[in-house]
Amino acid sequence: MEFLMAITIGVLFAAGTYLMLSRTLLRVLIGTCLVSHGTLLLLITMGKLKRGVGPILGGALDSAAYVDPLPQALILTAIVIGFGVTAFIIVLSYRAYQSLDSDDTNDFISAEERHGSQH
Repeated sequence: MEFLMAITIGVLFAAGTYLMLSRTLLRVLIGTCLVSHGTLLLLITMGKLKRGVGPILGGALDSAAYVDPLPQALILTAIVIGFGVTAFIIVLSYRAYQSLDSDDTNDFISAEERHGSQH
């Protein structure tokens, strides 16, 4: 199971990196989401894929029966950070498209050169 997860994580990171190196902002957004999902899968895999009861002390005293809560906390944190980054990129893309009527990053460079030459 871990081998399949490693292949999936590698594919997500490769596709995300390829898309993030693209010129359009929509592809950068999708690439960021893919890398974020790959990170979540990596954290799940690092927490050893096992099943058990929640990490609440109670009935059974056998520590092997409990799931480690640290990867779960890291995943929740990564979800919140990924959501914030995605929201920021969406707002940035919308504002750039609104200002320049394009989502191509090469147009951003030429617009900056035009804007810099006016001053």
